[in-house]
Amino acid sequence: MNRPLLLLALIGLAFFWSCDQPTPPTTTEPTTDTSDDMQKKLDKYTNFRLTTDLNALTEAEKQMIPLLIEAGQIMNDLFWYEAYGDREALMASIDDPKVKQFVEINYGPWDRLDGNKPFVEGVGPKPAGANYYPTDMTKEEFDAAELADKASLYTFLRRDDQGQLKTIPYHVQFAEPIKKVSGLLMQAAELAENPGLKHYLTLRAQALLTDDYQPSDLAWLDMKTNTIDVVIGPIETYEDQLRGGKAAHECYVLVKDQEWSKRLAKYAAFLPELQTGLPVPEEYKKEEPGRDTELNAYDVVFYAGDCNAGSKTIAINLPNDEEVQLQKGTRRLQLKNAMRAKFDKILMPIADVLIEEEQRGRINFDAFFSNTMFHEVAHGLGIKNTINGKGTVREALLEHASALEEGKADILGLYMINQLHKKGEISGDIQDYYITFMAGIFRSVRFGASSAHGKANMIRFNFFKEKGAFERSAETGQYRVNFDKFQAATDELSELILRLQGDGNYKGVAALVAEKGVIGTELQGDLDRLSAAGIPVDVVFEQGVEILGL
Repeated sequence: MNRPLLLLALIGLAFFWSCDQPTPPTTTEPTTDTSDDMQKKLDKYTNFRLTTDLNALTEAEKQMIPLLIEAGQIMNDLFWYEAYGDREALMASIDDPKVKQFVEINYGPWDRLDGNKPFVEGVGPKPAGANYYPTDMTKEEFDAAELADKASLYTFLRRDDQGQLKTIPYHVQFAEPIKKVSGLLMQAAELAENPGLKHYLTLRAQALLTDDYQPSDLAWLDMKTNTIDVVIGPIETYEDQLRGGKAAHECYVLVKDQEWSKRLAKYAAFLPELQTGLPVPEEYKKEEPGRDTELNAYDVVFYAGDCNAGSKTIAINLPNDEEVQLQKGTRRLQLKNAMRAKFDKILMPIADVLIEEEQRGRINFDAFFSNTMFHEVAHGLGIKNTINGKGTVREALLEHASALEEGKADILGLYMINQLHKKGEISGDIQDYYITFMAGIFRSVRFGASSAHGKANMIRFNFFKEKGAFERSAETGQYRVNFDKFQAATDELSELILRLQGDGNYKGVAALVAEKGVIGTELQGDLDRLSAAGIPVDVVFEQGVEILGL
């Protein structure tokens, strides 16, 4: 971290001492674990430099990027508070530099790629609700509390002087740092030459001060021709595994690849047709996807907060607001440089170990890119509101909503590829996509049960295994896809997930997660072979103004 950003981080942390503090999520004063296993934990990640072609940018755009990165760095501080609490106290308690490095990767003392197991001595299990709720709060207490905004995406729950629950809006809890971020976005807006980007940055700056994000979400979808982009604020709800209802702060600073984006633009037009053809009864596909939908490709030059914790995001589908999605649609952002890093450094080495040689040669980056892209597109398919009056799918399925939604996007992305391939809109052999998809399951299942993506891949692996979609050689320990059964399993799992979502069937989803969201002994042995071969699980980024040469 360069000196200005380090100073900013220290200033950002200082404000927490003046904020309303919850009970720290530790059982005793932490002491560092200096075991030899720490290097093995660090080796689960491989480094990758985030760069882009700056020659494609105007001088004003080059001046914007440092401002947006500075704003993103503050998102790091906010997410630290949400994920753990007092970062400064935790880091001061640790002497071993390797442990500190691993704490920074995980935004806390829990290993995100190993089921959130604590790796700092004296630290207990990670609270399911992270730092969004008092650690002693029960679900029953939450349900009984008469607080109008308790279920808001943008409030913390804390205890008052009498020990009763109260809410604190994000923009109140984070008043000083959010004011700083808002000012940085306004400075960037003044530099913006693109009218749509200027309008979005202005509205986003205001939204951070009020927690009213819908106008800026709509403005973000309206801008079409911008080269610089930034996704910033409290967005995803993965960190809240108690109720799945609190958004976490994050930031991506992005540079659009205009040529690749033009190549992808045509696919969004097929969404209504693909929605109609979903393998599910009519009532589960009655909603019409928003038509103002874009597919774009980007180089990402900065990650911060939630998206930078543990396993890194390589594609985005936003906004998450169901009303915005139905009214206008979403934008799907493919993070091309980060995607390439995971393909070259992780997916192909996994395939060399676990995919049968005859099929291994069918794995390619175009198929990986398409599988990832259509995963994001598929978030727009299906249904956002239950068919039986239980509210939105997210409200009905609570902490299981994210994992099931990621599973839906994976499987319907494959459905989309199959349908578009039949129409001649996608080239290449369809079997390439299936085999690359299978290899991708092994990549993502390594994220573990604490990750919505990891859990979704566990469910799919076990479902496919049960249906005979693949077979494993006892002699070589390698896998091959059975194409007909693979397609049939895809259709069957698609229908199952769409029904569970449409019905708001919390008990059904909980049973599915309990039964199939696990790693069996045989699969664990295969994953251990990947670790023994030194294949990383994910990447950590070398990033920032200095890396870009700005």
